[in-house]
Amino acid sequence: MQRVEREIERLIKEINYDEVTRLFGMLFGGKRLRAKLILKIADSNEKAPLLAAIVELIHGASLLHDDVIDEATLRRGVASVNATDGSKTAVMLGDILYSKAFTELISFEKEIARIIASSVTALSKGEMMDVKMADEFNSDEEKYLDMLYLKTATLIEASAEAAAILAGKDSSSHALYGKNLGLSFQIIDDILDIISDEATLGKPAMNDFVEGKCTLPYIYLYKVLNDDDKQKLLSLHAKALSEQEALWIKEKMHEHKTVEKSFELARKLSGEAMNAVSEDVELVNILQTMIKRSY
Repeated sequence: MQRVEREIERLIKEINYDEVTRLFGMLFGGKRLRAKLILKIADSNEKAPLLAAIVELIHGASLLHDDVIDEATLRRGVASVNATDGSKTAVMLGDILYSKAFTELISFEKEIARIIASSVTALSKGEMMDVKMADEFNSDEEKYLDMLYLKTATLIEASAEAAAILAGKDSSSHALYGKNLGLSFQIIDDILDIISDEATLGKPAMNDFVEGKCTLPYIYLYKVLNDDDKQKLLSLHAKALSEQEALWIKEKMHEHKTVEKSFELARKLSGEAMNAVSEDVELVNILQTMIKRSY
């Protein structure tokens, strides 16, 4: 990971603009899940740290754009770039990171470059779908999971698949692993948005629903409520929740075990991912650690 951080630092320095260096320093490292995945799969390949750095630039760019779209003022507990320096600057910084990442991708073989670049197209499509779906309450589980795959899982899937090619390993099994890891990871994040507090999340709790996003616990809840409670849930969608309203939602979720049902889907997907790479203890450990985050 130290080599990855050095590669990231080098790539940012090559942009040759102090303002970019300053702003990028505000993003903080985060979990670096995608980079760690690439390093574990292609640990003996000398180009793995550069591929990991490229993917982290792409991920950073997507978060910058995401914060602008969501009008988020916090990212990992600190002020977002759009909050401190404006949305225009955040968007342009994201564009610079995307462009630099694509420039560096040409040093890899065509198939690896294609996989990573295609995932960015899918990611952007997923972000657009997410925005559109927030216009009204979405109760379609399949539609939500399709969006989740595009917005979150595709870059993790691409990271695992590209790293497998780099290492001469089976790319299809690693792609399945990455896809299901990404889906499980985001479902757990959706759960944490509901059951954790603001101090833990680094943003307001239940913020997804306030922003108009109907994650799995809400979708499952809607399906089992009576007509009156359905209407009440719909009336609360995409609005600031009072403490009493938030408590009502949580109590109904507890009554109908919709958080537990969401967690079971994450566990099912994780199990499929583990089976795909069962002989790789470190990749299995990543899944096991991730799935424990919610409880």
